Amino acid sequence: MKPRVGDRGEELRRLVGRTVVDDDELELGDRLAQHARDREPEVTRAVVHGDEDGDQRRFGAGHGASVRRVASAELPSFDLVVATVDRVEEPGRLLGSLERQTHRGFRVLLVDQNDDDRLDGVLDERRSLEVVRLRSGRGLSRARNAALAQVRSDLVGFPDDDCVLPDDLLERVASRFAADPELDGLTGRAADTQGRSSRSWARDPATLTRDNLWNRAISFTIFLRRSAVARTGEFDGQLGLGSRSPWSSGEEIDYLVRAVDDGARIDYDPSMVVVHEDKALTPTALRAVGARDGASIGYILRKHGYPSRSVAPMLVRPVGGALLALARGDRRRLSFHVATLRGRMRGYRMRARSSAKTSE
Repeated sequence: MKPRVGDRGEELRRLVGRTVVDDDELELGDRLAQHARDREPEVTRAVVHGDEDGDQRRFGAGHGASVRRVASAELPSFDLVVATVDRVEEPGRLLGSLERQTHRGFRVLLVDQNDDDRLDGVLDERRSLEVVRLRSGRGLSRARNAALAQVRSDLVGFPDDDCVLPDDLLERVASRFAADPELDGLTGRAADTQGRSSRSWARDPATLTRDNLWNRAISFTIFLRRSAVARTGEFDGQLGLGSRSPWSSGEEIDYLVRAVDDGARIDYDPSMVVVHEDKALTPTALRAVGARDGASIGYILRKHGYPSRSVAPMLVRPVGGALLALARGDRRRLSFHVATLRGRMRGYRMRARSSAKTSE
């Protein structure tokens, strides 16, 4: 059976305004696995600016319209870490989906990496939300680390600024944690606005291990207990968009590997779906993604000492994809898989050289 959004289909239809279908999508090849407090009915939006040494000052707050609480106030609360730069419309859509959540026990830790105040209007329109606005230098891991210092809720999530959460997602996630005190984390699946997921996503629920997590998580589908975040620590600044390194992605995979190695129990539930539209890429851009994500995978494999039995399939897979694309005469996919292979080898070797220099 083809991957489906399942019982989330009707909800997605309401979100995007059209019927969710079940067509296959172009799989862009090997990639990194696509990273309640009781509150008064009147919520306050707290806006905070902070400089990079952690100094902050409150510069504004406003009361929003009354919000009808639907989910139980006893469910765990969320801090949702959102890093954003160079966008306005997309964060507005995300915040709109958060306004529709049936579970109201959450804050948005919005790390604004813009050099201007372009988000002021968006935030003014969403006064029913509790938003803590932070500032940091550019870089995804850097932004998330700035927000982690402000975490105080029970659970932590990492929505992309251009994703959309189905109306009851936070309620369903919180209910899972409430029902299972031993659960340290939960990951879900990504789907586009038509309800389609890449075929690389695992279809069956599982408890994450360092070997199976690659196709069972992406940052915006990850939810962790605050205690697990405290144990795992900060994101690796060498990874993530804006890191200025050859491996500028994969920071959430690295984070999950570290959490699992530390003993965290994190479950994957493919019925927990977050909507994230795939972007059409030119052949040149697709090659760049393959090289970038490939280098990140190589870096992570070497950093965490994966054995050869785990490394070998990561190298064989893009070779197989390249041969299949060659047989089909698909130059676009061929160049992508070749770039992915080269990236993985480069990341693995460069991490090895970096480790050797450090040991010296």
